Amino acid sequence: MSISTPSTSTSTFTTYDGTELAYHVQGEGEPLLCLPGGAMRASAYLGDLGGLSAGRRLVLLDLRGTGDSAIPADTSTYRADHQVADVEALRTHLGLDSVDLLAHSASANLALLYAAAHPQRVRRLALITPTCWAVDLTESPETRLADVRRRGGAEPYDTAIAAYERVSAAFAAGGTPEEADWAAAMPLAYGRWDETARAHAALSPVQKNAAASAAFAGPGAFVPPATRAALGRFAGEVLVLAGELDSNPSPALAARLAELFARGAVDVQGGGGHFPWLDEPQWFTARVERFLATGA
Repeated sequence: MSISTPSTSTSTFTTYDGTELAYHVQGEGEPLLCLPGGAMRASAYLGDLGGLSAGRRLVLLDLRGTGDSAIPADTSTYRADHQVADVEALRTHLGLDSVDLLAHSASANLALLYAAAHPQRVRRLALITPTCWAVDLTESPETRLADVRRRGGAEPYDTAIAAYERVSAAFAAGGTPEEADWAAAMPLAYGRWDETARAHAALSPVQKNAAASAAFAGPGAFVPPATRAALGRFAGEVLVLAGELDSNPSPALAARLAELFARGAVDVQGGGGHFPWLDEPQWFTARVERFLATGA
């Protein structure tokens, strides 16, 4: 299997502060706005989300300073709360009264802030292997270590687990992990460490804006009590999709996120990692399409 490279058209629009942002359109049908994670990785890594473009018009936003989008004059606007206005500017640019919204990993925090600020603009919200900083849901380092150690017993996972342990120790000591350890731990992010996964992981350093990533969840980005309260009133339907083998979030943490919503549901992709559309694309697309068509 190879990474999907469907036909794509690229357009731009000007957001609230004059920054020119790019988005990429794939497929036909009802639009689905897609926010990439990373944090702050170009949307190209999403591919066509395992073939989801067969039934949906995917609108993949390059967040400011990533991909084909311009670097903002004020780089403090990389912070997630400032980017809520970018999502709203894209909705307005597309002429849509309300949207279906899909967000992966770190951008789930941006999607949560957007749904809290503009609840009437979101019909259905699909959160794919989301991190949950915006609502202060996290797991302890010990729990995450226990999760990744369950994959031990064979290579490349034994080597990856040892690298992840060094990453965790560096954070615990207040230091910065070695890039080589991050790279060596990458097999843990995928359900299968095959040719497709290796090629996908190799692109991450060149697709991610490191400075923007460091600022994305910076001080002041999130006010969890207010966001939780707003999301409790959110009337749209929400699917939280976790990978069985993912540790960030674990299926248990994903379930806790779903419980914050009046109409939230969680589902777990068997054998899935942090990029589940690569691990089992047919299951992934069928589950997301069913949610978008019929709800949680």
